[in-house]
Amino acid sequence: MAMASRAIWKGQLRLSLVSISVEIHSATKTARRISFRQIHGPSGKPIRYEKTVAGIGPVDKDEIMKGYALGDNEYLLIDPEEIDAIKLETKKTFEMVQFVGHDEISPLYYDQPYYIVPTDELAEDAYRVVRDALRRSGKVGLGQLTIYGSEKLCAVRPCGDGLLMETLFYADEIKDADPLFASIEDDEVDQDLLTVAEQLIEKKTAPFDAAAFTDNYDKALRALIEDKRKGRAPRVSTEGDARPSGDNVVDLMQALRDSLKASGGASSAKAFGGASAGSSTAKPTAKSADAKSSTSKATKSSGTKAAATKSSGRKTAAKTGDDAGDKAAPASSRRAGSARKAS
Repeated sequence: MAMASRAIWKGQLRLSLVSISVEIHSATKTARRISFRQIHGPSGKPIRYEKTVAGIGPVDKDEIMKGYALGDNEYLLIDPEEIDAIKLETKKTFEMVQFVGHDEISPLYYDQPYYIVPTDELAEDAYRVVRDALRRSGKVGLGQLTIYGSEKLCAVRPCGDGLLMETLFYADEIKDADPLFASIEDDEVDQDLLTVAEQLIEKKTAPFDAAAFTDNYDKALRALIEDKRKGRAPRVSTEGDARPSGDNVVDLMQALRDSLKASGGASSAKAFGGASAGSSTAKPTAKSADAKSSTSKATKSSGTKAAATKSSGRKTAAKTGDDAGDKAAPASSRRAGSARKAS
């Protein structure tokens, strides 16, 4: 099921004193194209990008300003709200101020196509009048319109039952072709070769049909993906690795390590640094808890034994120490201890 088109601009299409409520929709589809997400090969995790400042790290979007380069690494700072506050009539009104013939605009100037549609039935009558007038006169209407944060030069012409708007490049946006073509010598062309070329052109002349052409790269890319899907191509899952919800995502583990280092807790940082994220982090934590519990029990037990051995004398304490050493030491150490006792 096709998704409903979303208007990129809403306002008034004006012809002198006639205003028509219209919407402008993109005439091209970008969703058809195959898109890829960058994945870190060794880990299988998606690559993320965040806005950072050298020596500071991630920054909040509200702290970002526009910088106009003045040269020598100097920038003039402008708040984005100041740019948004610029008043232009073309933000809400598209007035056709001039009309030219279809063939007067070089294809070099055409940029992106858009559909203009009336917003309601009340606007349709005036909309049809403008459409049919342009068709009968063979003219194209010119005007300016603000979309995507800039003012565009636009041309309007009939398109089936509606109107087609095409954005145009400004004159100062077009490169001069003379430096590129100047090296081509203006010699006379061989007439026999010219005749053959004209015959080939005539033979291949046919009405234009865009559907007769296909994107072979896109077709080959889809075939490659399908072959890999059926085969044993490597796969990864990004489940549990959702995109961050906030603007600045801080690695908690790294932040804790940095905090420990900054506070001078070298031993603590070393012990904490040995743990990895995920399930492996939980295991050392459990071991640490068991170690603490064992240490506590051993301390209490040692305290009780110490109190009891005070009345038994130094020999009993020494014997107790030897017995404990025998339990903890390897067999060779125990034999050495036995030899010393015998001596």
